[in-house]
Amino acid sequence: MLTGLNHLTLAVTDLDRSLGFYRDLLKLRVEATWDAGAYLSLPGLWLCLSLDPKRHPEPAADYTHYAFSLGAADFPLFVQQLRAANVQEWRDNRSEGASFYFLDPDGHKLEAHVGDLASRLAACRQKPYAGMGFFNEP
Repeated sequence: MLTGLNHLTLAVTDLDRSLGFYRDLLKLRVEATWDAGAYLSLPGLWLCLSLDPKRHPEPAADYTHYAFSLGAADFPLFVQQLRAANVQEWRDNRSEGASFYFLDPDGHKLEAHVGDLASRLAACRQKPYAGMGFFNEP
């Protein structure tokens, strides 16, 4: 039986550049590095950067992305710091909770989001998506 998400591995084209992005800008903790990769962490997250020459830095056209949690009080400064670093935005927020959608140096789609599943479901109960059904009562 699955117990949760174990880790994310992102293919990168320039390990030093990506390590700097996740360590210095996003403030993930570096746990280990080696010639072709690095392990970083946040509470509840294990992130692996893996050097991969097959990685193309163009972002995918679909909506697949990875979202990080952020407190409401920290959100404005976080967004300001990313914009000051000229991090590319890829979408405007269209849902509940403050969100900032941005790309990493290899075009991986990321999001910083204020909120959680409970707050999203509460907002959806007030204004459901087309065809939405709920399976558990609040």
